[in-house]
Order: sequence, then C-alpha cells, then structure tokens
Amino acid sequence: MSRQPCALNQQSRKVFGASMKVRIGIDVGGTFTDAVAIDDQTYEIRGTVKIPTTHTAKGGVAEGIIQALHRVMSENDIHPEDVVFIAHGTTQSTNALLEGDVADVGVLTLGSGLQGLKSKGDTAIPPIELAKNKFLHSRNAYIDDSRPDWENRAAEAVDAFSREGIGSFVAAEAFSVDDPANENRAVELCAQKQVPATATNDVSKLYGLKIRTRTAVINASIMPRMLETALMTEQSIRDARIESQLMIMRCDGGVMTMNEVRKRPILTILSGPAAGVAGALMYEKLTDGFFFEVGGTSTDISCVRDGKVMIRYAEVGGHKTYLNSLDIHTVGIGGGSMIAVDANGRMTDVGPRSAHIANLDYEAYASADDIAGPSLSVVRPKPTDSPYACIECGNGKKFALTLSGAAIIAGYVGAREYAYADSAASRKAWAPLAEKMGCTVEEAARKALGFAAAKVMAAVREIAASYRLNLGQSAFVGGGGGGAVVVPFIAEQTGVPFKIAQNAQIISTIGVALAMIRETVERTVPDPTEQDIASIRHEAAAKVLENGAEASSVEVTIEIDPQKNLLRAVAVGATEIRSKTLGEKLDENQQKKIVAENLDVDESLVYTVADNGVMKAMSCRLEKKRFSGLFKKVTNALRIIDDEGVIRLKKNNAQVRLAPIGDVEATVLRYLETMTRYDDGGDSIPGIYLVAGRKVLDFTGVLERRQLLSLIGIECRDYPAEEKVIVVSVFRDQL
Repeated sequence: MSRQPCALNQQSRKVFGASMKVRIGIDVGGTFTDAVAIDDQTYEIRGTVKIPTTHTAKGGVAEGIIQALHRVMSENDIHPEDVVFIAHGTTQSTNALLEGDVADVGVLTLGSGLQGLKSKGDTAIPPIELAKNKFLHSRNAYIDDSRPDWENRAAEAVDAFSREGIGSFVAAEAFSVDDPANENRAVELCAQKQVPATATNDVSKLYGLKIRTRTAVINASIMPRMLETALMTEQSIRDARIESQLMIMRCDGGVMTMNEVRKRPILTILSGPAAGVAGALMYEKLTDGFFFEVGGTSTDISCVRDGKVMIRYAEVGGHKTYLNSLDIHTVGIGGGSMIAVDANGRMTDVGPRSAHIANLDYEAYASADDIAGPSLSVVRPKPTDSPYACIECGNGKKFALTLSGAAIIAGYVGAREYAYADSAASRKAWAPLAEKMGCTVEEAARKALGFAAAKVMAAVREIAASYRLNLGQSAFVGGGGGGAVVVPFIAEQTGVPFKIAQNAQIISTIGVALAMIRETVERTVPDPTEQDIASIRHEAAAKVLENGAEASSVEVTIEIDPQKNLLRAVAVGATEIRSKTLGEKLDENQQKKIVAENLDVDESLVYTVADNGVMKAMSCRLEKKRFSGLFKKVTNALRIIDDEGVIRLKKNNAQVRLAPIGDVEATVLRYLETMTRYDDGGDSIPGIYLVAGRKVLDFTGVLERRQLLSLIGIECRDYPAEEKVIVVSVFRDQL
C-alpha cells in the first residue's frame, strides 16, 4: 500500500463527493516540530511538514505547534470538518526538568494528631537536583485539618507562599487515597486564588505518602509552563474551527485530554520516546521484540512483549516516583556518532560524542567534490574529551567521520532509506583512517559498526533478560532518521529478523496520530476481593471512555502483586476510527504461511488448534537435538494470529481449548486443577489468556486462583452467549 503524501483538491471533492477524514499528529522535538496528516480509513499519509521548534518564540513551543497545524492543513487541502483526531507530543515537560526550568512548590500538609506529625516529615521533600546546580525546591506548611477553621489557615498559607514567589502548590494528606475530600478542597482553595495546584491522590492512588508527595511536587513544578502552552494550543484548535478535542501524548504510550494535562502534566514527561514506540505498535504491528529510535546522538531502545510495551516507575533526579513510564533504555550511539581514535590514529571506540557537538558536518552527506585531498585529523568536541577522528580537506573544509558514513560504506543503508547517500564521499573521507589502521575502507567501516553494535546489544541483552524475552523469537524494528544506520548491522550479527519502519523519520509523529487512549489505576489493596477487582476495572475503563475511547475497543488488564499488596488496572481503548480493522482478510493457508515463517519451519508442520472466527490458534511441534543427537528437546510452539496476519501472542508448551463463553470458567478451572505446580514456595497457578473476538485478554498478572476466577467471571459477563473464546493456559516458566 502506498503511503506517499497526496491530497484531494476542491474539484475532486465536488465531483466525487469525497470525504477525507484525517488524523493529525504533531511531534515537538528538540530541533524540529513535525506534523503528519493520516487518512483515517487507509492510514495513508496525506501530508507532512517540518518546521524549526520555536523554543525562543514569545509563545514558546506552542507557536510551532500552531504553525505546523496550519501548514499541514493548508498544504494538503484539509478542512476543519475533516479532522477526526488531533494530538501532539511534546518535550516541554522533559526539557523543563532537564534544564531546571520549574516553579518552586508550596506543600500544604494536612493532618492531625500523631499521624499529622509523621506526615510533616514524609512531605518535607529535600531539594531535587534536576541539572547541574539546578534544583527543584519545595516548602511546607502544616495545616491541622481537625480544626474547624483549617480552610482559612490553608488559604493564608497559600497567600504567604505566593508572596514569597512560590508559583504552584500540592495538597498532601496521609490517607487521601481512601478519602480525598480534604486534599481536593485544598486544591479548590488554590483554584479560587488562581494558582495551580495538585492533590497527591490525583497523581497516584497508592499508599506511601513520601513518594506520592514527591511525584505531586514534580507534577506541580511544571504546571505553570504546561498550562500556558495548553491554553495557547487549545485556543489555536478552536481558532482553526476543529471540533475534535486536542489530545496529548503520555509517557506510557497513550494519549489524554487537555483536562488531564491540566491536572497531571507529569504524564507528558518522556512522551517523546513513547510516541515512537506507539508508532511501531500501531503502524508496524510489532508483537515481540525491540524498537530502536535512532537519532543523531543516541538510540532509544524499547522492549515489546505480547504486543505491549514494558512499563516501569520513572525516576526524576535519581528519586523514585509513582509515574508509570515506558521502560526506555538510551544508548549513546546515533547516526552522527563520531569515531574515537588513539594517539596513533587507530580506532578505539564509537561515540558518545556526535558531529553536531563538534560543530562539524557529516562526511556522509557531503558531495564527493567536497572531499578534496582529505587528511586525517582529530578534534575534541569538549575540552575533556578524548580525540575523535575528522578530516581536513585541501579546500579548507572539515568533516566528521560518523557512524552514518560507516553504514553507507558497508551497504546497510538502502536507497529508499532516509539516511541514504551515495557512498563516494564517505569512501574518500574514510580512506585516511583506513590507511592508518592498515585495512580497507570497508573493513574500517565494519569495525566502527562493530563497536556501535556491542554497545547497543549489551543494552538489548540486559532488557531481554529482565523481561525473559527470547531473542530467537523476536524482531527488531528501526525508527528515526538513523534507523537504517544501526539496526540492519546488529540484526545481521545476531540473526534476528528486522525491518525499518515505514516513514521511519517521522515514526514518532505517526505514533502521536495513531496513539491509543490509556489509563492506569493503582491501589494498595491486601488480598483484593471480587468487588475490589470489579471496582478498579470499572474505574480504569470509565477514565478511557471519558477521554474519548470507543466502548467496544476498551481492554482492561488486571495485575495483582500480593507481595506489594498492589492492585493495578490498565485500560486501553481506541478512538472510534482506531478500532476499525484494515487490510484484506487472509485465509487459513495464508495465515499458516506467516506462522511458518515466524517459526522458520515448513508450512506443512503448522496446524490450527482453535478458531474463534477472527483469531486462530496455530501450533507446531519443534524438535531440537542436543548432545550430538543423543537427546532431543521437544517444544510445542503456539501462535495466535488474527485475520489480517498479525501474530498477537507467542507462547511455548501452552494448553489451548475453544470454549463457548458459558464454559470458559469451567475450562479455566480444569487448567488450574491440572497445571498448578506445588512446591515449598506455595502454589504456582498457570498464566491464563482469553482470546475473544479481536481482544487478547491477559490474566497472567493474577497469581491467586480465587481472584483469577472472579476476574474472568467479571469479563465473561460482557459477552453474548454465542461468543466463542480461545482459552490459553501456560506454565509460569513459559510466560
């Protein structure tokens, strides 16, 4: 399917009555702000624009967002009524923290008695170092909320803090997650005085006042800047007469409304890398593997398992928060990474410095004529840096030797890739270094790629071990402008299949346009009951519906951690258009072919074990000989594949059964009886998945059988009696 930009003009609208509904995504980067318009039926890109990010403009980055929106609409004949979804991702909150550009925060600690005295200590947050010599400061005022005049005292504290220049506030009380009334009332008092404020129960529903307050302080510190940008951007949407509400990218890969941004701007931290992963999940339909977003200086690496990106609690200034964020590892390798050399001019490493830090142009994108009479030289981008290779030409021009040049020389960047250039200039530029090393230009280039691959793969293997992901059954997806510079070589070295994302250079912007609505609710609940599970499930689902998700698309995953007494519900939903399916429906033979390719076996060995009408469970017996053929290891591989050819679940040695909705609980109970393992550590129940229609419902986070059966009972109530469900049961060591 072609995804090249195109547009319907006014005449074609009149003649054919065309209805061009589009989704607009805008991604604010450190250097450029990109916008993309995507057809909501075919996902074809209707148009893109790129403008410099307006950091220094009067309206800040919001001015660039507005300019990008107007340009992508005007240049592609998009009318306000054509826009069915609009969202933007921003680095503003991340940059504010990185640069220490935050407001001081006043903490209103509410409490009484001995618990109140303890709360005073828990809410006294020491200065948080955000950047060198830049700190986030907070000050506390204790309010005894058992007194009838506590609201007046809270208002007086707000006035006193405001006179001292404090620009944002937090209301904190020990058990506000159970009863938020006092915290919420304190926030209302701040609103009456027109100062931004947040309640700790707004940022987390978990016990742990100290971490909850720290998270709320960080949230409040970026509120003033974010609210200013939000108001400007929102006004621009209204001025453009777009009826769709503006959505903002979150750090967990979802989007949220502007109302949520006003309360929890902290959720936009690290949303830049999250947008790229969202694009890989939606646009490339990655099931298991790694997404690499490669820029000029660094590569952001994300792990995807069972079609879900891995999540962790983020840290700010080295301190833990209750902010759920994508688990993204950043490695100092990018397209502009320079080649480190020793005193003899021999290669010793690649990166972490990049060409733009040295204020040098890439050799890869010079013309061959520019590289005239090159001689090897060195540069120290920073005074304390080790030397990096560059060339000085007879015409006075100077260029960095980069990883992009190495990948182009070695033939890993195809002519269709964003980073492509003719290799002539790079070959001429690398010749002096190769001569010093006593090797060919190609050998020097591959050596540089080897240094880079070692750093990237060290991170990949660490992540894979953390999430028990089998590299042999994974895939690599490259994104960003430098995706082809890094990913093909490491895929070749490891034998892992790879692809460069379509429109890789704007994959983050695409991710913004196609992002799902997501909400996580966490509570501290020892031994949760069926009522507790049903309540948190309903709360999470209600939040994504409130944010515009289409009801039939909402999926809620429940996780129960008995060691931490943690009950978590993650709800994900699509806007109306994102819930639609695309592409031709595949027949069973076509699906078998895809599964066979995934398992690297002959199609004849793959067979269907269950079919719910939309998804099929396909299996294959794999034998691997060991000890010179004396023994063999047998694995029954399972793949759940949908009718568009996307593998939605990969497991080994699973039990599978197709059951009517009314028999699901009984089927699960049988699996619990036959597959539960008993040892000194207690019972270990199998992990359960239900595949109903297009949904893969994951219950593997539930470790106790009573809670599992309760949750499955709750889920089954939502389906008609004629629904057929694929029940999958997997031993814990195979998850």
